[in-house]
Amino acid sequence: MASFDHYPFYEPSRPLPAEGGIEARSRRGAIGETWWSRRFIELLESFGVGSRLKRGRSYARSGQVVELDVEHGVVLAKVQGSRYSPYRVRIRFKALSESQWARAEKAMAAQALPLAKLLAGEMPHDIEELFGSCKLSLFPRSKVELVATCTCPDGVNPCKHIAAAYYILAERFDEDPFLIFTWRGRDQDALVESLRKRRTPAGRGAKTGTTSVTASDAFKPSAPLSTLLDSFWSCGPELGGFHVSALAGEAPDALLRQLGPAPVEVGEQNLAEVLAGAYVTLAHAAERRALGE
Repeated sequence: MASFDHYPFYEPSRPLPAEGGIEARSRRGAIGETWWSRRFIELLESFGVGSRLKRGRSYARSGQVVELDVEHGVVLAKVQGSRYSPYRVRIRFKALSESQWARAEKAMAAQALPLAKLLAGEMPHDIEELFGSCKLSLFPRSKVELVATCTCPDGVNPCKHIAAAYYILAERFDEDPFLIFTWRGRDQDALVESLRKRRTPAGRGAKTGTTSVTASDAFKPSAPLSTLLDSFWSCGPELGGFHVSALAGEAPDALLRQLGPAPVEVGEQNLAEVLAGAYVTLAHAAERRALGE
């Protein structure tokens, strides 16, 4: 049988150039800029596929991944190899059920900081602990939970095409942490809306009779602002029976407790602990001043 080894033009290990491919931003060293994308790569490496992942790093940096989409439970990618048609890559990670997401959202909504972080485009540092408290996981816990396939003839898994898709996926997580939740079965809009509803106190936004009362309705002026300038600083008859106690509450640091630990350390203490002491001191100082002591 004739061998292609005698033909210098046949180089099966060299991929064809891909026009308009997705090039990794990282040009050298590790791929992944945020802690959550690095965590994803670290987990893959801990599954014993670290040396195989490196095979796809050059593919990711040269733009061989021409498409990558994150859907519920699956990542779909096309990677240009040595053949004319790109190879199709599928990376399956089972999406959470509705009941599982309800448990996870309840845990996240119990603290204000995770929601604030997510709305700021960041992944909360304690997100894995929050999911773990519900006996769930956000990231894959073992190689068994990830089922990756490629249409290439390489029998090794991950092949360099799958590995390249992993790296580009990690950089997509850098750009948009909500894609991790999408992969697990919850889109950004649905997740944020659910968390906001769970954070809304009872009675706010509720329906009164047949009319729905919203926050925007409550702030609509009843008269032009120019006609209210003379009485702007007066409390009006509505607040005539409203009295404020000068006594400090039993827990001036209650809000800090609700927010949970801050992602900042001051010496050997968490920032929330340091601020809690300041809240208590200020509350009692205000009480003494109000009572004329």
